[in-house]
Amino acid sequence: MAQGVKQFLKAQASAFIGGMVDYAIMICAVEMFSSPVSTAIVISGSLGAVVNFSINRYWTFKDDNTAVGDQLWKFIIVVVGSILLKSQGTPFLTKITDIDYRITRLMVELVVSLGFNFTLQKFWVFRKGANH
Repeated sequence: MAQGVKQFLKAQASAFIGGMVDYAIMICAVEMFSSPVSTAIVISGSLGAVVNFSINRYWTFKDDNTAVGDQLWKFIIVVVGSILLKSQGTPFLTKITDIDYRITRLMVELVVSLGFNFTLQKFWVFRKGANH
C-alpha cells in the first residue's frame, strides 16, 4: 500500500477514535446536562483533540522527534478552527434542514475532518523535514 494512502487511512482512524470520544461527550453534555449544542461541541472537541493529537503524533505521522511544543501550538490553532466550524456549522445546518443535531453534527464532522483537519495536520502540524 502506498505510504500516502496508508498515512491517510491512519489519520482517518485517529480522527474516528478522537471523534467518537468527542461525539459521546457532546451527546452526554446535551442530553444529560442540557448544554447548548455549540457549547457541548466546544467542550467535547477540546477533549477529543487531546486523544487525536496523541494518536497522530505517535502513530499516524510518527513525528515524536520534533519538540511537542512546536507541534502543539500549531495543533491548537487547527483545533480552534475545527471547533469553531463544527460548533457554528452544526446548529446552522440543524436550523436550515430541520435535521436532528446528532445527524447534522456527523455531516459537518465529515466535511471538517477531511477538508480542514487532515490537510492542515499533514502539511503543517506534523510536516516532516520542515523548519518548525
